[in-house]
Amino acid sequence: MGSTRAIRAACCTGLASVLVSVSAPFAVADQIRDDQWALKELNAGAVWNVSRGSGVTVAVIDDGVNANHVDLKGNVLAGKDFMGDGSTVPKPGDDHGTAMAAIIAGHGHGVDEGVIGLAPEAKILPVREFGLDGPGFPVAIRYAVDNGASVINVSQCLDSTDQSELDRTSEAVAYALAHDVLVIGGSGNDGNSSKCYPAASPGALGVGALNDDGMIWKGSNSGSHLLLAAPGVDVVSVKGTGQGYRIGTGTSDAAAYVTATAALLRAKFPDLTAGQIANRMVKTAVLPDADKGLSTPDKKYGYGSIQPLAALTKDIPAGSKYGPLSVPESLQAKKAGPQIGMSDEEQAAADRKAMIAWAVVGVVGLVAIGLVVLLVVKLSRRKKNNVGGPGGRVRPADFEKQGQQPFPPQQNPYHQQPTHTSGQWPPQQ
Repeated sequence: MGSTRAIRAACCTGLASVLVSVSAPFAVADQIRDDQWALKELNAGAVWNVSRGSGVTVAVIDDGVNANHVDLKGNVLAGKDFMGDGSTVPKPGDDHGTAMAAIIAGHGHGVDEGVIGLAPEAKILPVREFGLDGPGFPVAIRYAVDNGASVINVSQCLDSTDQSELDRTSEAVAYALAHDVLVIGGSGNDGNSSKCYPAASPGALGVGALNDDGMIWKGSNSGSHLLLAAPGVDVVSVKGTGQGYRIGTGTSDAAAYVTATAALLRAKFPDLTAGQIANRMVKTAVLPDADKGLSTPDKKYGYGSIQPLAALTKDIPAGSKYGPLSVPESLQAKKAGPQIGMSDEEQAAADRKAMIAWAVVGVVGLVAIGLVVLLVVKLSRRKKNNVGGPGGRVRPADFEKQGQQPFPPQQNPYHQQPTHTSGQWPPQQ
């Protein structure tokens, strides 16, 4: 039986009303920056005083990246094309990958001109794999892992009736997690509970989109795999060709903001695992005021909207290796630590229990060693005192207590030279 397969941008469903290309007249310097409402929502100015993503490589698996755009130039590395063109340069009209790259690591130009990303000093590794022509996400994800990325953005949806293809994608996500690389994807834009891969793969971090009022966007897919939400409506970014700008709406843009936050955290906390980076984002996420009563993780919001500044500055226990991420089956044997969704208090309690357990093990070990030492000493003494057979050494004092006379020297089988000075036996008084 044949299978159907579709890969589409998680930024939009292809409707012109959702994705609007913006031409040069719109590119007035202050207008572009002012229209980046998400940066104000995420308190980017204060965030950049703590981290700007320096030293972190983010892979963008998409339709290519326009490395010559003035707002990205210098922040794009040499990547890989898996679509047969031999170049990661987007084709005319392919704006999606470049837009994601700029949301993550655009640096703008001039004085407050152009698009600036949330992690403006991170580097972008473009991996061109988009649509039906390439080998698929499994190859692209593994390439990104093997070529220096510590965070991977896949703002695309894989739909397939071929379960083996979905499994291979999930295996690639597990490969990334096993190598301490965090895969982040948009949850999809169908407005229902259909799953979008790799966002729905075990070990990945699925993201929903928010309106500018902090409420969930109506087109954002829901599900148990969704962990976080981020701004995703009317997001200004750059185009794939030329020097123009565009506006996009969808979970793609939201995933890019979460990816940028992960880059900021990886720069600030290089010793944390991918799961522990996710943990900091989850533990500081917030729900909108109107939905404060929801139990988290919620199927629409996950744990809530990202708060990059809090994630960078709050005192949060590192947590378990995989944090809130669902653990792929291939890695479950290696899983250790608290369960998914632990509160700070539960985390601290688990840490205390672990410390107590190790202390008990240490005490028991010391007691056991002490008993062994005492046994060895006792046996050593018994051996020393048993040189005359099972009854032990016969000493004059023993006979004296029983009213008997000790052996004379010539009959005493245990006779040793006397240590007294009289030279007689028994000693003369």
